[in-house]
Amino acid sequence: MALQHPGERKREGRAARFEKLAELASNFTSSAVFSLLCVLLVAGYVVTHVAGLSTEWQHLAGDAMAAVSLLLLALLKNSERRAEHAIQRKLDAIAAALLEQQEGKEGESRAREDLESAIGMEERL
Repeated sequence: MALQHPGERKREGRAARFEKLAELASNFTSSAVFSLLCVLLVAGYVVTHVAGLSTEWQHLAGDAMAAVSLLLLALLKNSERRAEHAIQRKLDAIAAALLEQQEGKEGESRAREDLESAIGMEERL
């Protein structure tokens, strides 16, 4: 079990397979087919209650909805963390490029000092 940021994990072996699976799952969950499946799941949940089916069926329908919700939450958080890491890397690259441009100029500005201290700040937290 890795307790690293999803964007910082190695991209080989099992991690690469998980990333591919997470990407495929993310693409599927943003499709119209998945939306239709969710609507059908909710409709099934409502039908079990309206039809007065046994408690076992009602629990089964509720458990299915809870499982889908939990899986979607985990997938959403994983995607969010990957996107966050990618954005941070891009911002760090832009900040580094700005610093390289100012290296030839004389005088230290407050903005340059702030920029230097901000690069990689999320790694120190």
